[in-house]
Amino acid sequence: MPRDCVSAATTGLPTATLYEIHDCLVLALDATEGDHPRRWQMPEARGYLRHALRDMRRLMGEVAV
Repeated sequence: MPRDCVSAATTGLPTATLYEIHDCLVLALDATEGDHPRRWQMPEARGYLRHALRDMRRLMGEVAV
């Protein structure tokens, strides 16, 4: 693990949620892969990004409390 990385266990963040956010971001990137993504791929990618953003906001709200 690189020096500037902090594990989820150290921060108290739920690891499963972090993995889910990571997966959503990877799926969004995969959906837009290529020079000319298909028209149906963009809403799919936006959906994955919205899901990841919702999880991040929820997680950050829990950490702030």
